[in-house]
Amino acid sequence: MPIQPASCPVVEQTVSSAEQPILNTLIGIRNRLAALKKDRGNYYRPDDIVGLYNELLVQVKYLQGVRVDEQHDNDTFKNRLDSVLDECFQLFSLFYLALGKNKEIPATYVQLVTIKQNFELMNDTGVYIDDDLSPFQTRLKEIRQLVDAETNKEYEDNDTPRPEVLLVSRRLRQCEKEIALLEETTRVIDDDLTPVYSELVHIRRRLTALSFLPHDSAMPEAKELQKRLIEIDDLRVDDRFVDSETGKVAAGQTQVVGLLEESFDRLHDLMAEGSTVPKDMMPLYDRLMEIRVQLEKLLLTSRWTLRETDLWSYQVQLQDIDAMRRNGQFKDTSGDPAPQQAQAALNFLLHKCYNLVYKLLSSSEPVAESLMPVHNQLRTLRRCLLEVKKYGGPMSVRDLYPYQMKLSSIDNLRSDGKFLDDEGHIPEGQGVVMSLLNECYDLMYELMAAEVDE
Repeated sequence: MPIQPASCPVVEQTVSSAEQPILNTLIGIRNRLAALKKDRGNYYRPDDIVGLYNELLVQVKYLQGVRVDEQHDNDTFKNRLDSVLDECFQLFSLFYLALGKNKEIPATYVQLVTIKQNFELMNDTGVYIDDDLSPFQTRLKEIRQLVDAETNKEYEDNDTPRPEVLLVSRRLRQCEKEIALLEETTRVIDDDLTPVYSELVHIRRRLTALSFLPHDSAMPEAKELQKRLIEIDDLRVDDRFVDSETGKVAAGQTQVVGLLEESFDRLHDLMAEGSTVPKDMMPLYDRLMEIRVQLEKLLLTSRWTLRETDLWSYQVQLQDIDAMRRNGQFKDTSGDPAPQQAQAALNFLLHKCYNLVYKLLSSSEPVAESLMPVHNQLRTLRRCLLEVKKYGGPMSVRDLYPYQMKLSSIDNLRSDGKFLDDEGHIPEGQGVVMSLLNECYDLMYELMAAEVDE
């Protein structure tokens, strides 16, 4: 069952006269970032990005002073300036990822935004298990360690916390509160009931997936799921699940029984309805499907084609669609809530898209985009050498010659032991690339030694 949100919906406040000049400057910075993002003919220059970022931090310091004076320095106050500032930080976060600065505070911001969006949808649908939360919990702990290290460093140096640390800390606190509430919902479920709850979550997801199929194609599996739901329902004694050993009512009835009844409702709708999504909501459905397909393609080709800032357009589209919901529900053209099957399908697609964005962000390597061609070539070469080692059998020096030539050509790109970009700068990711280079050399030496032994 959905949990209560961590906080009440935030009502957007007006921008004060003291904040207006800051807002105007932030809009200018956002527009300059948008122009940089559109330039696909050149690699991003760290000096450009960091310079603009420092301009942003100056405005954030001004804003913090104004908020303290106006007594608006809490986690819930929000106006248009906060929305523009959030967009700026998300863009900078993507730029930092593109520059390979994954371990720096700004790079974590957009990940926290995406994590919170996933949590909000989990809260709205109530369909999740502990395994779904585990990857997010791991990442939040990593970000917490990074933030605490920065905070302790500033404390030791007697410096005031940097604005980006404060803002990331705020986002991190929000995510930690959300996941604590989500975990509490599953934690109260009795151990005996946990397998039943997990299976019901799986069934609910399959029912949603079946809703995308033609009615006749979905029916065979729907009938199998119906049988299983009836079997689970038969486990109840006087409408309650009981402990198998003590016979007492097991904890977590609300969550498990609620999910069981919702699954029966979804199944009934699926078997009764022809089309899942009403005609007036098909444009929204088609838009989400298109975004999903594009993101799935990116997931397959991201190592070669993805520029992290490309994700910004998807973030904006998904946030616009998310904003159409009211109390977690999509409305039709007449303002009434869409049918439950349509709600489930649209929320499923929205959650899927947010999750794909998070996976793409998580897969980002700490390597600057100017160094990615070398990085990708080395990864491909390493994979080839590993395949040769595993399946190639005895290899002669002549057989290994093409691999040696490729490895030497990559190594010769270094200057004074470093890989440089077109402007002679040392891009981020030297350690990652050098590790791959050394691993390729080690594999080559192993293969050559094996040939000598033969």
